[in-house]
Amino acid sequence: MNKAAVIVFPGSNCDRDVFLAVKRSMAKFGQTPVFVWHADKTLPAGVELVVLPGGFSYGDYLRCGAIAARSPIMGEVVRHANRGGYVLGICNGFQVLTETGLVEGALVRNQGLKFICKDVSLRVEATSSPFTSQYQSNQIVTMPVAHHDGCYVADSDVIKKMEDQNMIAFRYASSNGTVGNETNPNGSMGSIAGVFNAKGNVLGMMPHPERYSEQPLGGVDGNALFDGVIERIIG
Repeated sequence: MNKAAVIVFPGSNCDRDVFLAVKRSMAKFGQTPVFVWHADKTLPAGVELVVLPGGFSYGDYLRCGAIAARSPIMGEVVRHANRGGYVLGICNGFQVLTETGLVEGALVRNQGLKFICKDVSLRVEATSSPFTSQYQSNQIVTMPVAHHDGCYVADSDVIKKMEDQNMIAFRYASSNGTVGNETNPNGSMGSIAGVFNAKGNVLGMMPHPERYSEQPLGGVDGNALFDGVIERIIG
């Protein structure tokens, strides 16, 4: 029985990368994830984690993630999340999550209007979700970002609710944990880099944990994210 699935949209270019990262975490349990095509209308039986990968779904036409959010498989992904199933959206996947309403807020053009591709330091804000349970609160980790529309925005009352309910997963920070404009690569409100839904079973984030899942890639700080949720659904 397949416990994890990676959705493939036309234009996805990080689906294979995140597939390998999830596969590494599942290997200790003798399992492997599966790919699911965007035109499918159902998830394989037994899937508990759905990953929406980074990339440029549908060429980012209309608005990043807007078309993918309306693809046939997303109806089932929304039902899966509402049943308490785990969903992870990375970069373009985060944009898809905001377009579906599975997480709050929106992602707009970076402050400065330039594509950003570099490693950033993140401060782990909440560890109550399986996605972040293997990190320490306020731990500083490094992951790459690569996006043009990654500036997170939301109404002030939404930001306050997220602060009050520990729905902020990661913030851009300095290597010593300081949060400020100088360490905020894209102008996101509150330096927010990743958010949960209210139940903590859906995580959207702009940085790419799968790109720091093997030492030859430059680091392994992303592994704890995959290990945490995989151990929750299989261990």
